[in-house]
Amino acid sequence: MPNDHLLSAAGETVESPGILRWTTSRAISPQAQRYLHDGLSCLQTGNAAEAVVLLSKSIEHAPEFPEAHVFLGIAHALTSNVYPAIDHLEIATKLDPESFAAHYALAQLSFKLRTLHRGYEQAEQALRCPMTLEQRKMLTQLLREERARERNGIARPLFDKPFSRPAILLVSSGLAAAVVAVVAHLH
Repeated sequence: MPNDHLLSAAGETVESPGILRWTTSRAISPQAQRYLHDGLSCLQTGNAAEAVVLLSKSIEHAPEFPEAHVFLGIAHALTSNVYPAIDHLEIATKLDPESFAAHYALAQLSFKLRTLHRGYEQAEQALRCPMTLEQRKMLTQLLREERARERNGIARPLFDKPFSRPAILLVSSGLAAAVVAVVAHLH
């Protein structure tokens, strides 16, 4: 599974009995907890699509359940539904700003999508969260891999600034030349 780190970052947290006791103390309904547990079982067996269904039901019963949002975001990411994944992970970071799993998952997803600024921003937020030694190792590994990818990869433009007028002319003239070449080839 390509997102094993993503699942283990959050999965390790949820598998520990402490998090379930924590959510119980926050008055999360038993149905929401049951759907979370069933959704996690599906994620661990590789059935992300079914996990999306079950975790969505968990959120229906408890809309402010940060762990359910984290895992629903992960399930969406595993089923290649990027925008819902980002949305749920962002909700989880707002509901629980100290959620290592939410920040880590959002950082990893951002790096996969090559939105590096956002990825580093979320990794920095994850560093501010209380975490275990294992989680610290995972975050360090994620950052090390991303930096290696940057060193060895092809430089990609950051589209955070508008094009200058000469660049627009160059791009549009290149596009016009390509269109002319295709039309000439067809005739």
